[in-house]
Amino acid sequence: MIALLTLCIWLYLFFAHGWFWRSAPELPPAVPGQTPEVDIVVPARDEAQTIGRVIESLLAQDYPGTFRVILVDDGSSDGTAQLAGAAPNLRILAGQPMPPGWSGKLWALSQGIAASTAPVLLFADADIVHDPRHLSALVSRLNQPRVDMVSEMVRLNCASLAERALVPAFVYFFQMLYPFGKVNDPRSRVGAAAGGTVLIRRDALQRIGGIRAIKSALIDDVTLAQAVKRGGAIFLGHSGLAASIRRYPHFSDIWQMISRTAFTQLRYSVWLLVLTLLGLTLVWWVPLGSALFLHGWQRLCGAAAFALSAISYLPTLARYRRNPLWSLALPAIASFYMAATVGSAVRHWRGSGARWKDRDYGNQGSA
Repeated sequence: MIALLTLCIWLYLFFAHGWFWRSAPELPPAVPGQTPEVDIVVPARDEAQTIGRVIESLLAQDYPGTFRVILVDDGSSDGTAQLAGAAPNLRILAGQPMPPGWSGKLWALSQGIAASTAPVLLFADADIVHDPRHLSALVSRLNQPRVDMVSEMVRLNCASLAERALVPAFVYFFQMLYPFGKVNDPRSRVGAAAGGTVLIRRDALQRIGGIRAIKSALIDDVTLAQAVKRGGAIFLGHSGLAASIRRYPHFSDIWQMISRTAFTQLRYSVWLLVLTLLGLTLVWWVPLGSALFLHGWQRLCGAAAFALSAISYLPTLARYRRNPLWSLALPAIASFYMAATVGSAVRHWRGSGARWKDRDYGNQGSA
């Protein structure tokens, strides 16, 4: 009956799980009808390789309203602040030492927010370049229809073999975990965001208690979205107007990215880890095994489930211009992510926990 169960799971995922696999929506370029003042806060720590291009792209926004860029240099040792350049609407802050209980990014954001006065804030990562039309498109969606927060999954780098094999799957699995259709449905309790680009109303941020309310969160984008959605509508989509230029040249680089917070996502629970591994095995390996090794209707159920899984990956592969045959490798790709999740748990049990930008957070961030 396991073959039948896995087919039922895939029928649900394909037809009733927020159409997660469609890889949509995507914000089009648009000119906002209302143009509130916007402060763009960029937290940066040792981003010398990317910061020049990032700040240049932000300063080049064709937004018809007033905006400025606030770069918070979070203790960089590589000259990040000096490489950011200078402009009348660029302010560079020297980050203060991080107090206990904060994550580095959120502490840097809090300093940028404190230095800002605009009613709308854009949190932008220091590795993302923006089309000149991007800010206008974000503000347009913030206002029509009105929401409290707009976030986008920007296009990730997909050049090396490791990136081509694993990055589209990262986006696909994120969509599966947080279906964008459910995130954007006010009736659904699902809340999520992609932290590289988050446009938020100041009053919505104040309503949840400010950034301080989530100060220890390591998965800060999702935590912020869930807090905001409890009192207002949010939007999550894909971006055709922004792209990450951070590179992951080796499989080990992507392993580190996943294992940094994967066990945090499971709230450091052994039982959730075991259930996750069993669930992923049921979703990815049972269909293939049933199709290859069983007979009769069990084989048909397995083949149908595997076909649905492969078809569901095609829109994400198309977004990243990858060969559709990569859809057949999903079980193997999922195994890499499963192994990295176990690696994240092992790091936690050894006491090292999450580590990012030469900061060891131990087992912090479970809230």
